[in-house]
Amino acid sequence: MLTEVLEHLAPRGGAGPMVDATLGEGGHTEAFLELFPDLHVYGVDADGEIQQRARTRLGRFEGRVTFYRGWFDAFFREYPGSTPPDRILLDLGISMYHFSEASRGFSFTADDELDMRLDRTAGASAVDLVNAATEEELAGIVFTFGEDRFARRIARRIVAERRRAPITTARRLADVVAGAVAGPRRGRIHPATRTFQALRIAVNDELGRLRRALPAAVHVLAPGGRIGVISFHSLEDRIVKRFFRGDPTDERENPSIELGNTPILKEKAGYVVRPITKKPITPSEEEVRRNPAARSAKFRVAEKVIDDGTGRRATSSGIEGRQ
Repeated sequence: MLTEVLEHLAPRGGAGPMVDATLGEGGHTEAFLELFPDLHVYGVDADGEIQQRARTRLGRFEGRVTFYRGWFDAFFREYPGSTPPDRILLDLGISMYHFSEASRGFSFTADDELDMRLDRTAGASAVDLVNAATEEELAGIVFTFGEDRFARRIARRIVAERRRAPITTARRLADVVAGAVAGPRRGRIHPATRTFQALRIAVNDELGRLRRALPAAVHVLAPGGRIGVISFHSLEDRIVKRFFRGDPTDERENPSIELGNTPILKEKAGYVVRPITKKPITPSEEEVRRNPAARSAKFRVAEKVIDDGTGRRATSSGIEGRQ
């Protein structure tokens, strides 16, 4: 949905930098830098390997990209810029590079090591989780993060199979899960799809990072600035939707959130987050034909609106509110 992203996150002239909080191979950043010659971008990614690919791709934009190696929630807590960002983009999930070339166990059709970490320098891998977690813990992960009704059956089979030999490859895990839910294929997806999603989310703490990142990102965002999030499954989209709508279940008002100790974050004014898109933007039929992986994508955009307590709100287009 590159066209829609460019349209809704087009920077304001003379405003602050953009944060591509999930840089990947640099496709979004490249498009923004080409279209907006005065723009500076912070490119954030936890995966050092894919960030190196982005560095090569974006080499011609010397001086216009600041690379940050790390997770986006940490980046927003310790935002290094002196000027608040005007635009923030989070394109959640993993890239096709991770499925096809990273050899980390994201694809259940390969004999890759069952790793699944985006940052391979830290944390427990999927191998550790699959072979050490209890049956109850595995069932909880698959049910909560994979929304799979066969979670208990899958967990039971994993524990039984790992007693015979440790489960260390993606293909073996896929076979184990498929054996646990033997029978006609459920719809069009492989029976291990939800289990792999669940393990990846658990290993990388994806939902926790998203919950922490959203309030921290909006705090550093300039007044009138916009944040856009592309999600690929209902768990992510639910978090984004609730946060943008100010649902009381979100964590914006949670005082335990660590916002860091930067000058920008110290100047916390009252604000609201106003959705720009009432409903999520979804890919066109043509885009889905070109890129089937985009089928489940949902793009939501919101704007930071400063509330001065008088009923008037400062937005990107001026002052709105009661007259």
